[in-house]
Amino acid sequence: MNSRSTMVPVLCALLMLTACAKPPTEQIAAAEKAVSEAQQSGASTYVADEYAKVQGSLAALKKEVSDQDGKLAIFRDYGKVEQLAVAAKSDAERLKAEATKKKDEAKAAALQAQQVAQEAVAATLALVAKAPTGKDRAALESIKADAEALKASLNQVQMAIDTADYPVAQTKAVAIHEKSQAVSHEIEAALAKIGKGKPSAAKKK
Repeated sequence: MNSRSTMVPVLCALLMLTACAKPPTEQIAAAEKAVSEAQQSGASTYVADEYAKVQGSLAALKKEVSDQDGKLAIFRDYGKVEQLAVAAKSDAERLKAEATKKKDEAKAAALQAQQVAQEAVAATLALVAKAPTGKDRAALESIKADAEALKASLNQVQMAIDTADYPVAQTKAVAIHEKSQAVSHEIEAALAKIGKGKPSAAKKK
């Protein structure tokens, strides 16, 4: 009877330990949700290095769960899993805030670059309209084609903005602005050349 009385509390204790040796599913789910939200906020683009570290922490968490699951129930310890989950959630929430801020800044920069590009293209097209045709007609037509292509390429900037790809939008807008300036310089040089070739009013008299 004494031996049986002794075994009962031991078995109860083992059952309690087994029951407690379960992965912290709520904390894991919270960490996974936080990482997913960080990714959706643009963390993989705007804080890429730190986001990669958080993904690594989440992978380590899952590996630790797998390692503990492979042990006998009485030897399982999910304490480290819980620590990793809490840390991953905290880091992901911080990255979400940082990414959101940087994304807003990138949007503002992209919209500003788009406006500058639009103004540059409009100025270039205005110069094209003033360019007379003459013996350099082929060259001017080529320049005009370049200007029209720049106007069409503005659509790509808008598409990038519409899809919230602000870094790409800004890069394209800056390239259009620079190309517009180059084309404008070509037109101005052509106009100056044509102007030099015309007789002055004094010589006509």
